[in-house]
Amino acid sequence: MPAPPPLAPFLAAVRGALAAGTFESVVLSKPRDGHSDLKGIRVRRIGLRSEPALSFVLSHATRDVTRNHGIDDGIATLATWLDAGSAAAFAHATLHAEDGDVQLMISKKGQHTLRSLARAPVAADDDDGDEVDDTASSMPPLAAHDRVRERRLPLDLPFLVELGITDASHRLVPSMARKWRQIDKFLEVLDSALDALPAVPGAAGATPRPLRVVDFGAGKGYLTFAVHEHLRRRFGAAPEVTGVELRAELVDFGNAVAQRCGASGLRFVAGDLRSFVPERVDIMIALHACDTATDHAIDLGLVAGAGVLVCSPCCHKELRPQMTRPGALAGVLRHGVHFGQEAEMVTDSLRALLLEAAGYDARVFEFVTLEHTRKNKMILATRRDGRSGEPERALAQVKELKDFYGIREQCLEQLLKKRVMSKASLGQAEGSA
Repeated sequence: MPAPPPLAPFLAAVRGALAAGTFESVVLSKPRDGHSDLKGIRVRRIGLRSEPALSFVLSHATRDVTRNHGIDDGIATLATWLDAGSAAAFAHATLHAEDGDVQLMISKKGQHTLRSLARAPVAADDDDGDEVDDTASSMPPLAAHDRVRERRLPLDLPFLVELGITDASHRLVPSMARKWRQIDKFLEVLDSALDALPAVPGAAGATPRPLRVVDFGAGKGYLTFAVHEHLRRRFGAAPEVTGVELRAELVDFGNAVAQRCGASGLRFVAGDLRSFVPERVDIMIALHACDTATDHAIDLGLVAGAGVLVCSPCCHKELRPQMTRPGALAGVLRHGVHFGQEAEMVTDSLRALLLEAAGYDARVFEFVTLEHTRKNKMILATRRDGRSGEPERALAQVKELKDFYGIREQCLEQLLKKRVMSKASLGQAEGSA
């Protein structure tokens, strides 16, 4: 049965954009079934066995599912998802193309509304690293004196197409511009940490072995692939990068993409901080580790001898129930929002001090996060490797903070104490043997 107007013109616009090479993506939103965990669908053009195809990424509440179709089957699938008579259909669809956007809206009564939106060329990113609203439908063109920022990775890498960051012609997908900027910022932070290390495996004059990296909570692998490629380019040899992810379908997806792209030394494994314990790591990454999972990630990195630890803490819950409101701050901390912010600040300050006591230089700073969330704080620690530190001063400050706020215990401190006590017990046992 032919698609009813104006669905037919919308699908014709999709076909036209594909034929003209201006197609960027189609985004389906506002599912009719309010109880479904399917939140949206994003369609992009890919090459499948040397033939053009459409890749549908179905975004559920806890996972993404990818389904690939030939062009004709893909258009038919789009029509199915936009069938107003189906409870599983979507009420909004937007075609993003270089020469403008086409938006289809379907009311609850099945009435179709089609709109065409002109779009000016997309301007370059701000050079100061701040986030820019990528949801705007149009942006002014570059002025003649504007400078385009040079990124650490080029856009013509195969994995960027596979992950949907670029299209088949290696052009940045507009909806992925923010993520691309965030990846570049992370690589900049990583470079500064590597520059601060006395010796890096793989660098000139260093131990001739591959750099070992573990990325906990790798997800779809945006950052994992980027770190692998960036380190390969920086040191001239493929590093050993492991992306650790609980969701089996994302592990399979990442390994399949790595194989297709020939990413030697890159693998994905199923697990988390509790089940995957690396023997030796040079760089340990744990972004958005919830509550005390950040403490366990840091401790795991210390045990594995990581030279660089990168954590993005999330959901600071441990200290808030323990903390008192010191007299001088009672008027400030009586407000719940302030008390929560104070608990987060104290938690990450204690973590940084404990890292310094363990022989690392630690910084806590705001970072443009890899996910669209207000949680954008990062802890970056680099091992001093023989350079003198002041562990006593750091531990004294830990005690002062705990006493000031009435904190009884903090997870990372307990983990470090447990390891120290275990080593002492082992030493005594060996001495008496």
